[in-house]
Amino acid sequence: MNICVLVKQVPGSDAHFAITADGAWIQEAELPFEMNESDNYALEEALQIREQNGDGEVVVVSLGPDRSQKTIREALAKGADRALHIKEEPPYHSDPYAIASAIANAIKAENFDLVLSGLQSDDLGFGQTGVILGELLGMTTATLVVGTEIQDGKIRVKRELEAGWFQWQTMELPASLAIQSGLNTPRYPSLKGIMTAKKKEIKTVSLAEVFADDNLQEFNGLSVQHVEKQTEMIEGSVDQVVNRLVDVFKNEIRIN
Repeated sequence: MNICVLVKQVPGSDAHFAITADGAWIQEAELPFEMNESDNYALEEALQIREQNGDGEVVVVSLGPDRSQKTIREALAKGADRALHIKEEPPYHSDPYAIASAIANAIKAENFDLVLSGLQSDDLGFGQTGVILGELLGMTTATLVVGTEIQDGKIRVKRELEAGWFQWQTMELPASLAIQSGLNTPRYPSLKGIMTAKKKEIKTVSLAEVFADDNLQEFNGLSVQHVEKQTEMIEGSVDQVVNRLVDVFKNEIRIN
């Protein structure tokens, strides 16, 4: 079984952000970057499926600038067989359709049995890329996946629903699954894996080679929210204080 795993490099969870002078994006120079959390679980699930079935390969695909190579090498060190890097330079595409289209064009000739992606990215959080990619490739799709079983040439997935409920669903292959964090325990790269990763193939293509259309949406700009505090001393008789409080709650705070 041949599996594609989408991985994205995102700013670390403890990063402190600053906006660029033109307001177009964040300042990246001093930021720590890491593999997107749910993508880490998607990678582990792909590795486990390959190990359980005993054949096939796991191919990592990442769209991003040169710094994404670090995350790609981490995935290879954990056990992925090879990688495809779709190189993108700032300003980055934020449109899930554009991202999915570029990846679909880059991998459609591979005829993967499974495409696994994290449920959503920790930076933009659209949660749409895996679903759109599955549609573009003509695959069955499922989101919020917290368990997988390969059975008789099909895949049975466990999906997380609301209020603590779960759903088991049997799907035809090929399939595109958006993986929820927590369904497994991601492994750490071994020393042998780190050394082996240096010799594994990373094919690089430019974004222009796989996507030439316009975005359907884009950022107009980013800004930092400013919090302002204002204190009002309410004075007067009891009736005046009560009337002022009612006015504040009703018209300013809007408590009904």
